[in-house]
Formats: sequence, structure tokens, C-alpha cells
Amino acid sequence: MRLADQIRTTTFLLTLRYMVLFFVSVTILFLVISWAATDYLAQETDAAIQAEIAGLNEQFIQRGPEGLARVIARRIGANPDGDAVYLIADSGLNPLIGSINAWPQLTVEQDDWVSFRITEDSGESVEVRARVFIPQPDLRLIVGRKVRALAQLTRLFDRTLFWGLAVTLALALVGGLLMSNNVLRRVAQFNTTSRHIMAGDLSQRIVTTGSGDEFDELAHNLNAMMDQIELLMSNIQHISDNVAHDLRTPLTRLRNRLEELRMEAGPSEVAEIDACIDDAEGLLGTFASLLSIARIEAGTYEAARDPVDLSASVRDAYDLYKALADEKSISLVCDAPGAIEVRGDRNLLFQAITNLLDNAIKYSPADGEVTISLKRDMDRIVLSVRDAGPGIPVDMRERVLQRFFRLDKSRSKPGAGLGLSLVHAIAQRHGIALELADAGPGLCATLHFPAPPQPTA
Repeated sequence: MRLADQIRTTTFLLTLRYMVLFFVSVTILFLVISWAATDYLAQETDAAIQAEIAGLNEQFIQRGPEGLARVIARRIGANPDGDAVYLIADSGLNPLIGSINAWPQLTVEQDDWVSFRITEDSGESVEVRARVFIPQPDLRLIVGRKVRALAQLTRLFDRTLFWGLAVTLALALVGGLLMSNNVLRRVAQFNTTSRHIMAGDLSQRIVTTGSGDEFDELAHNLNAMMDQIELLMSNIQHISDNVAHDLRTPLTRLRNRLEELRMEAGPSEVAEIDACIDDAEGLLGTFASLLSIARIEAGTYEAARDPVDLSASVRDAYDLYKALADEKSISLVCDAPGAIEVRGDRNLLFQAITNLLDNAIKYSPADGEVTISLKRDMDRIVLSVRDAGPGIPVDMRERVLQRFFRLDKSRSKPGAGLGLSLVHAIAQRHGIALELADAGPGLCATLHFPAPPQPTA
């Protein structure tokens, strides 16, 4: 299956929903971990600053300003590149001793905490978190920590979040495609088997994998259903064959006896016997049409899929019905140039064409016109039969395809209401679209043949 089709499937869309849910969950998890880690590190930094202030306060109490200065000088000398930041200034904020050369521009935060930025020897700008300690009125002491580790941790979490989410999305997308592909492969097996069954091969069954999953369970149930349907259809076919034999034979005998009686009857009885013969032939024709429709719809009719010259079939149907049209003073026009081929059953297609012509001539008034045309339209072949009759209302065009359904205004005409039903069954058997439209006046019945081959030379 193409990727574009796969993306539109329900399985892939469901996978995308889980992917979005997983994406949001991972994002929230990363943010919580980042917040917890940075908050812990910030608290540790604050605790270290508070501890240093407490220690320096004790040194100030014990040794005074000079002792405090010596302690800070020793700490700076012991670790000049460390993260600790100290600065002692007088009441005018003039620096006395410390790890920075000037009193910084402080940004006051909550709870008397301040922050500022310093530039190291390497040129890097570093943020410092600190507190201002006033041991005596004329002294100001800044004790702080560079938050370099905190900034590095934040950048690390940002990179980890970005790449983690990117990998998560990529894996989820690939996993979704693989999962949907596996599911679609099983669904495709169901669809392929279903198409064969709809085409009339009731012996087809869905292949099971033996995994015992829900698809196998569904396949077992559908196969069991098809076994039952095949058995029922076989019984129906058997009954139909028996009925065909049991009814057609006595009807044929009845017609033959009537013909024998006609030969011996007097002139006054011939008309009545002819009417009886017509009724018998009508019953035989109705029964044959019903049996044909049942076999075609049930898929038991072995329809061929051979190349058929549709133009020749149209011209043959025209020649067959030309005399009948002339008898009714109807102008029959045929427009089927060249040789246009389709694949199908020649006999069934010819029967569909003759049924459409028969209906058109039957319902067209005297001096009317019936046109049968065949043409190639883009990538389709279109066969249409247009008459000058009363037409069919829009709301009745679906119902006239049902067996025995006849419009009230057509009940005076001979027939049993099976002509269009048989055409509809043949069209469905060949994958042909049957369209009934208004011809203004009359009806235009059109057969749209799918994907025809290129015209022969």
C-alpha cells in the first residue's frame, strides 16, 4: 500500500493519537525532571551560600574585620578559579578585597537574594547568585556562587529534551507505520477474499495465521458464515434447477399442445388459441428471466471475461430490432462506429443491450425515435439507449430496477417488469454503472463500462 494511503488509515491515525499522547507525556516527564533537578541544585547552592555566610559571621565575631579579610583572602587564594564569589566593600561600596574588582549591578530577587553577572578571564559571562551580608555599618560583604553548573544542567536538559522528543517521535512514527502495515496486510487479505466472493466465487475463504488473535477469530467466524451461505446457495440452486425442470417442461408441453390444437381448430378458435400460446410463451420468458437474474446475482452463472466487440453487438441488436421498430413506425437510429472492445460475457452483454432496446421500443409512441449509441468518453466506454416514451420519474428510478416493479402507466404494456432488473444484474456482474436519466422527453438508459482497453487498429 502506498504511504499516502497508509497515512489515511484508521490504524495509523490511532497510532498518531497515541504518539501525541506519548509525546505530551514524555514532555511533561522531562519538564518535571528538569524542574526537580534544577530546583535541587538551586537549593544546594543557596544552602552553601547560607552556610558560608554563617561561617564568615563567626569569623568576624571572633577576629574582627581584619580576620574576616584574611579568611576571605585565603579562600580566594586556595581556589582562584572556583565557583565561590566574595567581595568586601566599605559603606560607599568601594571594594576592599574580593574575587571581583568592583561592586556589581545587583538584581534583587525575593527573600533578599540578589543576582548579577561577571565576566571571567576567558571572556565568558557568568551569572552569580548571592546575598549581601552587613557585619557592621561601615562594611558590606557579598557572598555568592557562580551558577555555571545550573546553567549547564539547564542546557543539558534542553538538548536532552529536544533529542529525546525527536527520537520519540521518529520511533513512534516508524512503529506506527509498521503496526498499521501489519494490520493493513491482514485487512487486505479480508478485502481480497471478499472481492472474490462478491465476484461470485463462493468457495473462497480467508486465510488464518494460527495466531489465535482477533483477526483469526474474525476470519474463523466469516469462514463459517461463508460455509453456511455456500450451503444455502447450493440448496437454492438445486431447488431452482428442479423448479426449472418441473415447470418449464409442462409449460413447453402446454405450448406444443396448443400449437397442435391450432392446426386442427377452426377459424373462430384460432385467435383464442394464439392468445393462449402468447400467454404460455410469456410465462416461459418470465421464468427464464427470473432464473437468469437469480443465477447472475447469486454468482452461479459462469460469466466469461473474454474480449467482446461491443460495436458489433450493438449493430447486431440494431439489426434484430429494426423490423420491430419499423412495424411500430418508430425510427431506430444506431451510432456505433469503429470497433470498441470490452471484457465480459458476450451473451450477457448482448442480452442487456436487447433488453434496453426492447424497453425503448415498447414504450415509445408511433412516429417516435429510439437511438442507441456507443462512444469512448475519456477513460470510459459509454453505451446509451434513448427513447421518446413517457420516461421514469426521478424518485422511481431505483425502484424500477427491482423485480416485477412496474409503473402504473406501463401496466397496460406486455411484460413482467423484469427487463431492467436483468440489465441491472448483468451490469453489476460486470462492474458496469447503470444510469437512468431524463431524455426530455423519454428515458436515456446509459451503461458506463470501466477502464476499457485501447481501440484496436
